[in-house]
Amino acid sequence: MRMVDLIEKKRDGHELTQEEITFIIDGYVKDDIPDYQMSAFSMAVFFRGMTDEESAFLTDAIVHSGETIDLSAIDGIKVDKHSTGGVGDTTTLVLAPLVASVGVPVAKMSGRGLGHTGGTIDKLEAIPGFSVEITNDTFIDLVNRNKVAVIGQTADLTPADKKLYSLRDVTATVNSIPLIASSIMSKKLASGADAIVLDVKTGSGAFMKKLDDAKELARTMVKIGNDLGRSTSAVISDMSQPLGQAIGNALEVKEAILTLKGEGPKDLTDLCLALGSHMVVLAGKAKDDEEAKEMLKGAIKDGSALEHFKLFAKSQHGDPEVIADPDKLPKANFIFDVKAKADGIVSAITADKIGTAAMILGAGRATKTSEIDLAVGLVLNKKIGDHVTKGESLVTIHSNQENVDDCMNRIYESYTISTDEVSAPPLIYDVIKK
Repeated sequence: MRMVDLIEKKRDGHELTQEEITFIIDGYVKDDIPDYQMSAFSMAVFFRGMTDEESAFLTDAIVHSGETIDLSAIDGIKVDKHSTGGVGDTTTLVLAPLVASVGVPVAKMSGRGLGHTGGTIDKLEAIPGFSVEITNDTFIDLVNRNKVAVIGQTADLTPADKKLYSLRDVTATVNSIPLIASSIMSKKLASGADAIVLDVKTGSGAFMKKLDDAKELARTMVKIGNDLGRSTSAVISDMSQPLGQAIGNALEVKEAILTLKGEGPKDLTDLCLALGSHMVVLAGKAKDDEEAKEMLKGAIKDGSALEHFKLFAKSQHGDPEVIADPDKLPKANFIFDVKAKADGIVSAITADKIGTAAMILGAGRATKTSEIDLAVGLVLNKKIGDHVTKGESLVTIHSNQENVDDCMNRIYESYTISTDEVSAPPLIYDVIKK
């Protein structure tokens, strides 16, 4: 078998076999296939696409390019959740303790963020003392005892994906649905979950700006998951504006705490209930989404969801008192209000510009070596459809810098205020289960 023949085969629009795809991935990881040939192959896939069967073969080959996590020692059906990212995407902080509080084991492997704000681990580390540096045995024991734990991603997971992603990034082949889907699903499958719920974002703050593209990505990932033996479903949710109100690590932890108390933003609460209900159903704890949703609402109402967050934090060396009193979270030295320049109605918020405004404060990483400031970020006081009067605060900036002119200008650029009535965009566009 020769790589040049397989490049030619895909270039001409033919379907590759499992053996051929495995040959490509194995050869690339072992450095038997050079970057220039893998670049040519990626470009062929970019233009020709892949069948569902090819996408599943590719994902499976990437999964088995490195170690896989064995969670069989954890009792019950382990359900993972993955979001394709966005601005103010606080769902994991809410969902992990919430879903665990109704008896669903959440064994979460997470990473650090590169972009607008930190990843799940960065956000959790805003809780003083919280640590993901635990052994696999401790991780499994915590999930069995508490139904929830979070550990950092191992470097040996899906090495083929790491190599391939770095190559795609510099060869203009990132925006290929088969390659995106196999990248995401390989990490989820290698992490050992029995079932997977996907939150696929669409809109200005999402990777998939167009709804049709988001639907196609969701359909492809659900098909891959189901074909490879994991019950998988996807929710397509809006990211035309930031989710919730908080953007920034400690600020998002505070918002998650409020949500678990039943006092969080409606859009964040509703999306967490939707995603969580799918997780509960896939875990076999409820017969349908409505029954699962009522279980989750009950856990918020009776306080068990919040208590589970305290237990979760304490078990991983975090200060549980922070959950009871979020004012103990890291705080910025300066607070500024971005005030409306005219009366009207918020008709649009460019989510990625808002995210960039948070990042330049230090809430996120521009590069892998950037230091995150856990205290800084933004709180959105007005969202699409809200009425606003001149001088009223659109956004509150939490900063450790006195000069926030650049941040403030970006916020003004991201907000559009009109005189016409505007409705908020739908929160959920579709649910895909097969």
